[in-house]
Amino acid sequence: MDKSLSYKVGQRIKEIRTEKNISQQDLASKCNFEKSNMSRIEAGRTDPKLTTLERICKGLDVDITELFKFS
Repeated sequence: MDKSLSYKVGQRIKEIRTEKNISQQDLASKCNFEKSNMSRIEAGRTDPKLTTLERICKGLDVDITELFKFS
């Protein structure tokens, strides 16, 4: 079964975040989000806007294309 794009992007955010050893709380703070919002994004339970993804990329210090590199 194919996973939704939101789920794949959320998992990719989580993967990058853990590779960079950043806690979910720290990333949420960098993005000026509540931790619960970051949790929903990583779980794919919400469809983040492009501006939200841009803020996450700045917090992770990655280009937005990194969020769409699925294995």
